[in-house]
Amino acid sequence: MPEEDEEIVAEVVAGKIPADVLETRLGDCRRAAGIRREALRRTTGREIKGLPLDGFDYASILGQCCELPVGYVQLPVGVAGPLVLDGERFYVPMATTEGCLVASTNRGCKAIAESGGATSVVLQDGMTRAPVARFPSARRAAELKGFLEDPANFDTLAMVFNRSSRFARLQRVKCAVAGRNLYMRFSCSTGDAMGMNMVSKGVQNVLDYLQDDFPDMDVISISGNFCSDKKSAAVNWIEGRGKSVVCEAIIKEEVVKKVLKTNVQSLVELNVIKNLAGSAVAGALGGFNAHASNIVTAIFIATGQDPAQNVESSQCITMLEAVNDGKDLHISVTMPSIEVGTVGGGTQLASQSACLDLLGVKGANRESPGSNARLLASVVAGAVLAGELSLISAQAAGHLVQSHMKYNRSSKDMSKVAS
Repeated sequence: MPEEDEEIVAEVVAGKIPADVLETRLGDCRRAAGIRREALRRTTGREIKGLPLDGFDYASILGQCCELPVGYVQLPVGVAGPLVLDGERFYVPMATTEGCLVASTNRGCKAIAESGGATSVVLQDGMTRAPVARFPSARRAAELKGFLEDPANFDTLAMVFNRSSRFARLQRVKCAVAGRNLYMRFSCSTGDAMGMNMVSKGVQNVLDYLQDDFPDMDVISISGNFCSDKKSAAVNWIEGRGKSVVCEAIIKEEVVKKVLKTNVQSLVELNVIKNLAGSAVAGALGGFNAHASNIVTAIFIATGQDPAQNVESSQCITMLEAVNDGKDLHISVTMPSIEVGTVGGGTQLASQSACLDLLGVKGANRESPGSNARLLASVVAGAVLAGELSLISAQAAGHLVQSHMKYNRSSKDMSKVAS
């Protein structure tokens, strides 16, 4: 390390230079990360040799993706497909460290393709933010609730809200009262962005506007958890958040036998007993599926989405039934709150951008704003459909343990590796 950098490391370790100002002070993001990393090593006594430092564009995350970087984590990306969805073929990138996941999803894609493909529909598209305000009385809180939910006031509220962005368009406001606290759930379209910042700006505009007529309104927080973001909540399951998508396919009897190694009756019975009744016994909230979050999270990480939003994005009910005189299988996944975007956040990083480009949804769609994000949500649902189909089949056929023993276990002699 150059002598000049040695001096800076020593000052960081001594607390004379805050570690979070290195980028601004040095004007070199890679150098800042290296100095911070060395200061961390000296402070903790840990080498962290396995964490790569070089080979990453630290300037690309400055001020938007990650603070205080000291390296980056490598994750393998597999591709499942082709996923034949709505007449198109998609090769789905999945970042994961779980053996079997990509292979299983790929098998589901094969079964769907050999049966003619899947179809999807986006039922609604709207991101939410729900501030909470306190009033002197419950009656006063109810007065604002009535004002916000009165259709006669919507155009005025929309005009104030929509000033925040050329893409933000207020869709509806739904309120809930708890004592003298009012929770106001605003929903708006956000173009190709996931839209949390966009809807928050619009909400702030409305709160400022309301303050004139409701001067006794004490805004406690821009988010009162009625949104609800990154938490399991019935409001998202019932009302939707982000993109609400249904994806379905009819799997031919011969494909069920040849590709999935089971039969239609066994699949339908297992789905009822496991995904429906079993989840009900467990008291599941939006968890009426086999492993939707597996696929959602893998695609989210690969394409630069917020991984924590897999909590609500993975809410899914998987339905199976016999059709065509009981010979074929109809399978569907209904996912009311897939929260994705193709611009902003981690989507602009090189690796994640490449994965979005592979799907044909990179960036904003200028001809039809929002269509790229909606297509990405449909692909997520389609991949979940494939993953559900394959895993349920493996469990029905009793193949789950064998598959994981083959793909999810290291064949290395770890005693030799350690030595």
